[in-house]
Amino acid sequence: MLNTTRQLLTAAYQQVRRIHTAAPVCSDSLFVHRHTADNNPDTPFEFSPDNVKKAQLIVKNYPEGHEAAACIPLLDLAQRQHGWVPLSAMHAVADMLKMPKMRVYEVATFYTMFNREPVGKYFVQICTTTPCMLGGVGSDVILDCLKQELGINPGETTKDGKFTLIEVECLGACVNAPMVQINDNYYEDLTVADMKSIVNGLKRDKVPVAGPRSGQDNRFSCEPKGGLTCLDTPPRGPGFKCRTDL
Repeated sequence: MLNTTRQLLTAAYQQVRRIHTAAPVCSDSLFVHRHTADNNPDTPFEFSPDNVKKAQLIVKNYPEGHEAAACIPLLDLAQRQHGWVPLSAMHAVADMLKMPKMRVYEVATFYTMFNREPVGKYFVQICTTTPCMLGGVGSDVILDCLKQELGINPGETTKDGKFTLIEVECLGACVNAPMVQINDNYYEDLTVADMKSIVNGLKRDKVPVAGPRSGQDNRFSCEPKGGLTCLDTPPRGPGFKCRTDL
């Protein structure tokens, strides 16, 4: 009994400790830019001809005089082309939208979806927020599996530049916990075996099918595993009358 209690207390301590170390709260890297050899105003970047056309179409979605509203989608376009968003890419967006560079900096530093440092070919974001920590085998187990399989810790990139691993807050797939996002794909309902299979596939540049890993034939997206528990009948028509005798 005493050993069991100790194990529970140790597990609880580790969980609480993980919550406090999940985000780089003591770092200014999310907000501050410092020139490096890889990231400075002279870092080569320009939109490809195809992406220039895409950018022009994006800008046309916004009213005249409000082109700056296209800042986020253009930064995303730059990131998809370059793999991350260097300072020179921000300048290209500012020039295209005819807006102050500082306004682009503000957007790029506010949204963590923009990577302002190089990341690996496969950007692995593991959610360690409470639902994923408690769901299934737990995100801590999946994180330990990733660290072992990739040989890196959160915030690091493998030596071959193929994988970057970070911890993130909720990715909005709580019912399918635990889960990871790799580039644009969600992988959910994970077990250690699932995670190993996914990583091994990516090491061979074979991208696994995204989505829930348990019962994919019976479950799509975020439905309950056992089937619908509500809204499982046809909607009532406009002639439906509420009870008045309650």
